[in-house]
Amino acid sequence: MDQNQIMLALTKGDRVLTQELALLARAGIEPLDDPQSSRKLIFDTSLAGVQFMLLRSSDVATFVQHGISDVGMAGRDVLLEHGEDGYYQPLDLDFGHCRIMEAGLIEEPSLPRRLRIATKFVNIAQRYYARLGQQVDIIKLYGAMELAPITGMAHRIVDIVETGNTLKANGLTPMNLIHDVSMRLIVNKTAMKVKHRLVAEFIERMRTAVQAANT
Repeated sequence: MDQNQIMLALTKGDRVLTQELALLARAGIEPLDDPQSSRKLIFDTSLAGVQFMLLRSSDVATFVQHGISDVGMAGRDVLLEHGEDGYYQPLDLDFGHCRIMEAGLIEEPSLPRRLRIATKFVNIAQRYYARLGQQVDIIKLYGAMELAPITGMAHRIVDIVETGNTLKANGLTPMNLIHDVSMRLIVNKTAMKVKHRLVAEFIERMRTAVQAANT
């Protein structure tokens, strides 16, 4: 771990990466190569001592937790599913807003006592239904979640909802809010101690950029 260097983990994906880079630019941090066209995975930036790497959203928390990255940007949905130990969450970055919701058919038939739930958020769903005291069987899916209730594979789904238009188009409706979601800045606990000054300065730089975006 380079004591004079901060490694930042960013989430891949055109839309989220565009938002991440815009926030970094407001903080005075810009990549020296274009990450949206380059095949590189680690990038130098215009701010001395700061580099970033591009990762799948599901890997950002793992790299930060293990100290490969000192800080990272990840959606709270990913953090909740991954588990929130091993890192701090000092800042809500105030973009990427959506909701994790339970959803089902608009014309829902009578349901059995034990429900089948389709989701990619297995841990989040298990905790949610455990809080309710509801017995469920979880079916893990990675996409086309709306098909599960339509085809009878599952009674309900737990999924990310932004506008609800996709649900409505497929005869489903959001029913219960489980979590509000936005992008978060996360910090490795060891880096916070060992590189406290550098990390604290980076957090404040990002906090100022977030505030500037809202004025």
